[in-house]
Amino acid sequence: MKRSAMILPILAVVVALVLSSVFIVDEREKVLVLQFGQVKAVKETPGLGLKIPLIQDVVRYDDRILGLPTQPLEVTPADDRRLVVDAFARWRIVNLVDFRESVGAEGIRAAQVRLERIVNAAIREVLGSVPSNAVLSEDRTGLMNQIRDLSRREALSLGVDVVDVRLTRTDLPEQNLAATYGRMRAEREREAADEIARGGEAAQRVRASADRTVIELTSQARKEAEVIRGEADAERNAIYAEAFGRDPEFFAFTRSLTSYERALKGDNSSIVMQPDSAFFDYLRSDKVQE
Repeated sequence: MKRSAMILPILAVVVALVLSSVFIVDEREKVLVLQFGQVKAVKETPGLGLKIPLIQDVVRYDDRILGLPTQPLEVTPADDRRLVVDAFARWRIVNLVDFRESVGAEGIRAAQVRLERIVNAAIREVLGSVPSNAVLSEDRTGLMNQIRDLSRREALSLGVDVVDVRLTRTDLPEQNLAATYGRMRAEREREAADEIARGGEAAQRVRASADRTVIELTSQARKEAEVIRGEADAERNAIYAEAFGRDPEFFAFTRSLTSYERALKGDNSSIVMQPDSAFFDYLRSDKVQE
């Protein structure tokens, strides 16, 4: 009984030691086996692993692609026009030993701090060599690839690989927005004024052309009217001349009647002249008797 009572605790200790010497590696992670802070083994494939209980420790790292949003960064392109840039980097641990030696026990958090510095430096270097129009354009793939390649070379010393870098925002600083909007508004107002001036000039040309056409048409109509009136007068005179040639006395008589009609027309029909005037030749009784 005493022997069995002693065996059970020993078996329990042995089982505990055996269990503590076994660890499981998930497919989404990588594992380092450390002994007194020194790397003794690297386990990167999923499955079971062994370590020395109480002496060795297991440190797990995420094997997936991780994201790193950077803080807003102010950069100065080649044309000295300041811009505020936000970026998003994707990275992955590729060398556990270098990663452990670079960041120590702080792991992912320390790596993100150092990696953000690397990405920011690459952004300043790449965007500082091009004009702001290239940064603000819709097609920035070439610039982002340059930033990624430069960050990747610098990040290899940390044991990580920069998979991709994307510029998520490129704007002007707040203090420059009002001035920029003012310049844009002034340009639009100038363009509007130019359009209005061109429209007014075109309208003036149309009005001048219409006025000139009216004058030409009116002059032509007056000319044609004068010609027709002249032709009518000539025809009338010809008729009068023919009538006078046929019967001069009757022609004189009709002309006198027309003169009487015109002279006596109106509210005031009083005429002051000498009685023996030729105007009254056809009104005197002796003239009629003849």
